[in-house]
Amino acid sequence: DELSKEWNAPVYAFFRPRPLAETTRGYKNMNGRRSHIFQCAVKSCMNKSRNVRHYLDKGDSKSTGNMLKHARKCWGIDVVEAACLAKSADEVRAITIRGVLHANSITTAFKRTGNNITYSHKQHTRAQSKAEIVRWVCESMRPFEVVADCGFQSLMKTGRPEYYIPSPSTVSCDVKQVFVRARTRMAKMLKACALNFATDAWTSPNHKAFIAITVHFEINGVALCLLLDLVEVA
Repeated sequence: DELSKEWNAPVYAFFRPRPLAETTRGYKNMNGRRSHIFQCAVKSCMNKSRNVRHYLDKGDSKSTGNMLKHARKCWGIDVVEAACLAKSADEVRAITIRGVLHANSITTAFKRTGNNITYSHKQHTRAQSKAEIVRWVCESMRPFEVVADCGFQSLMKTGRPEYYIPSPSTVSCDVKQVFVRARTRMAKMLKACALNFATDAWTSPNHKAFIAITVHFEINGVALCLLLDLVEVA
């Protein structure tokens, strides 16, 4: 029970609340090694084993790295990243459908299919609201202070005054966290691919010259292109 108080990171929500306790004995350790086995909460686990074991005699017994890898494979990277914006596992578990954790209720409240947008009938939770606003300010290039605007507050809270809107400083912090994680993902992805670099130069209508540097690669048969830098030529 004392250890369970430390299992409050959002990633624990993707596993059953009560892990199994096990003691294994071997040739080098006749007294046995104590461990906790966290079982994946998804019905059809995508990993080879639905269990993640934490040995209590190791210095990294509280590490959640393997749990994050497991959850990303079962739930998807976007779902796990959205959940990690929450403050605790309990906040993520509160996002349920009939008591069952559901991917669609963790990620954004609407999904895009071509030009069509379908909206969820459920109000955002705190974690969903934070994830939505991070995506909105990044994709639409909005200033963080926009969430404190009186008009925005009126639009969001009319009819639902309890709706949670994070402060500009919270949005700033969340965007930075998402950027760090995205940068780490991109670094790992680029290391695993054959890269091709290209440049493009042009002059704008106001007679300013620019050079763009891009990288091209392929992942799972899908061709991707990323802009690395855009430089104005003096």
